[in-house]
Amino acid sequence: GARPRALPPPPPPTPAPEDEDELEPGLDEAEAEPETGSGTKAAGGTRGAVLTRRGITLRVLLRDGLLEPARGVLSIYYLGKKFVGDLGADGTITWQETGQVFNSPSAWATHCKRLVNPAKKSGCGWASVRYKGQKLDQYKAAWLRKHQPNAPPAEESLASEGEEEEMPEDEEEEVALGGGGGVPRDPGQPGSSDGALCFADHGPPGKRLESKPRVPVRYCTLGTRDSARNPQTLVEVTSFAAINKFQPFNVAISSNVLLLLDFHSHLTRSEVVGYLGGRWDTNTQLLTVLRAFPCRTRLGDAEAAGAVEEEICQSLFLRGLSLVGWYHSHPFGPALPSLHDIDAQMDYQLKLQGSGNGFQPCLALICGPYYHGNPGVESKIAPFWVMPPPEQRPNDYGIPMDVEVAYIQDGFLTNDVLQEMTLLVEFYKGAPDLVKFQELWSQDQTYLDKLKGSLASRTPKDQSFTHILEQIYSLLKLSS
Repeated sequence: GARPRALPPPPPPTPAPEDEDELEPGLDEAEAEPETGSGTKAAGGTRGAVLTRRGITLRVLLRDGLLEPARGVLSIYYLGKKFVGDLGADGTITWQETGQVFNSPSAWATHCKRLVNPAKKSGCGWASVRYKGQKLDQYKAAWLRKHQPNAPPAEESLASEGEEEEMPEDEEEEVALGGGGGVPRDPGQPGSSDGALCFADHGPPGKRLESKPRVPVRYCTLGTRDSARNPQTLVEVTSFAAINKFQPFNVAISSNVLLLLDFHSHLTRSEVVGYLGGRWDTNTQLLTVLRAFPCRTRLGDAEAAGAVEEEICQSLFLRGLSLVGWYHSHPFGPALPSLHDIDAQMDYQLKLQGSGNGFQPCLALICGPYYHGNPGVESKIAPFWVMPPPEQRPNDYGIPMDVEVAYIQDGFLTNDVLQEMTLLVEFYKGAPDLVKFQELWSQDQTYLDKLKGSLASRTPKDQSFTHILEQIYSLLKLSS
């Protein structure tokens, strides 16, 4: 689907100017004073003439009252990093972190983006910079509608500052991955702890009922990206040992995390999705996954997805946890990543990595509850991570790597987890794709037996919770 590509596109053919800060300084000056009628092409000559889109600068928008100068009203969000700026009365932008002053949105955007991604050639200023959370582009469009209602409409759709062609790679677009399930949201909203990203949803949970079995392919058979390839193609994972590399980080996962995501994955015949909360210790290079946050959303319900993600962000924040990954299910298929999953994971890795705070991994888990190829009743829960393709082959798919994990057995079930389980039963109650738990899964086991069997190995040894689990199971029977 339409999703940001993890790898930047090839640089545009025009050579980049030498000057780091001020991209196309000439343009910026020309833009700065269209109202003086200084005869610049951009300004279209005299004050009364029609301004082209390029002639509309921050100064014009300030003069005509669409923007007001204030501290902290401008922001850029790029590859997991947030930048905040002050808007001056003279149309300049002061970057709060360093106090540097920029003459135009493009100059500031280019400068900030190059810090995160040195390969960036231009900053796509008006589409990247937001004023009070809304893109400057929209204010420019509003000015045109108000002041030049008769201007040819084509003018309006022209790329702002002629830079938008390279938009697909700009992560601040927060494209809903695979459409439908996710929701474009400003990750700088309150609740996203230090701009830690709430992922736009991994495609619509509940989109695909698995019809025909998918046969996994080996990574080495894929070759270069090919749009004709089905994005649902499953790919076998590669071990780090097989390519003579060390796993770049260690992972420990608590059993309550597995218990909750396994429970969630069993409830419906459609894919489900959720987040993982935990901590990253840079000294020991250990990623500890402590809590699963199931997304209680239905297919294509973008509004609900936004609210759910906001709630999860608050939840993480209140518990002092960071966002460390995500999980999703392949209800009847193997727990292997699809090409779509690989691209999504590559994106999330880039977003969580941020900049300045060094490397931070992002872990993906896939749960395959009802795949008959699993050895017993236990669901296969497979952790994976994506290694970028070699630099000389930038158009290859990312390489899905098998991640070795230490599992920590929790001593007891937390109220948190039990409450989540109850809320999930409530949420899927009466849904058309709810699993019918009284029906037979195999010759001698119902779907409920299968679920209980899978959770058994992930349940704490402390037996005092057994009766609560039994209550949840009986709720399930009733609801299906």
